[in-house]
Amino acid sequence: MSRHIMVLLHPQREESAVAAVSVWKALLDDGIIPVVLDEEVLDFAARSSHADVQKDLLSRCEVIDPAELAIWKTRCELVIVLGGDGTILRAAERFHGSGVPLMGVNLGHVGFLAESEREDLAEAVHRASQRDYLVEERLALDVTVWHEGEAIYNAWALNEATIEKTSKARMIDVVLGVDARPVSSFGCDGVILATPTGSTAYAFSAGGPIVWPEVEALLLIPISAHALFTEPLVVNPDSRLGVEISPGNPDFAAVLWCDGRRALELPAGARIEAKRSQSPIKLARLHKGPFTDRLVAKFRLPVSGWRGPIEEA
Repeated sequence: MSRHIMVLLHPQREESAVAAVSVWKALLDDGIIPVVLDEEVLDFAARSSHADVQKDLLSRCEVIDPAELAIWKTRCELVIVLGGDGTILRAAERFHGSGVPLMGVNLGHVGFLAESEREDLAEAVHRASQRDYLVEERLALDVTVWHEGEAIYNAWALNEATIEKTSKARMIDVVLGVDARPVSSFGCDGVILATPTGSTAYAFSAGGPIVWPEVEALLLIPISAHALFTEPLVVNPDSRLGVEISPGNPDFAAVLWCDGRRALELPAGARIEAKRSQSPIKLARLHKGPFTDRLVAKFRLPVSGWRGPIEEA
């Protein structure tokens, strides 16, 4: 039976296109059929200086329409994602609920979700071909927006769901709750509902704690809140987070963002709930090193002077 591996990329980035060609060739040499989306590859293949080479490689790949993705989710054993965290989040959105692991190769800047850097691309593809990787599950969020007693929107997020004001001149008035019980109310610029994976993203920039990925928890972080009790909250992973927006402001304007990709304009009086998703995201890992080392490397943290613990004889 033929083996298939999906290759997703950032079609507007030249380095992503170059990396894609290398991945297609390596997979084909290993007897694996790359699966690619036509919307991602046809444009750069047409304008590339190596168009003939790419055309030959693409003729041996499965080039599919995004409408066929539901079928190919069941046929692909792995997704190799070429790009930064944004590209990986886009891949996570597309493959959410499929159970297919994602292997990210960082071609961006920080690349917290990626497993490999661009200089390790050949090794990553070889390990993928050999099925020489571990699969790590990451907690995700199911998000529901309620208004006047009805669920008006359902969404999903790997990093965070964020409620933000859209008017620079006004705050939004919110009441925060955990497990259907109120915690605090205040005016603010927004509220972040995050996972441990998202703790190093927007939540980190807003002053939230960094949570190690193996810690199962949910985070609630106010943004520029005008109140005394506005500390970030870290709660049980099976808790239900709630943000209720005051219905009394006629000039209300706010938006819900999920992973910074999917947006919904929120009506006054809306209630946003987030809870642990029943479908975690699976990440393919090549190295089982400690998250501490990844944190230090990605943020380039100063660690000079560290002597380490004294080991007993």
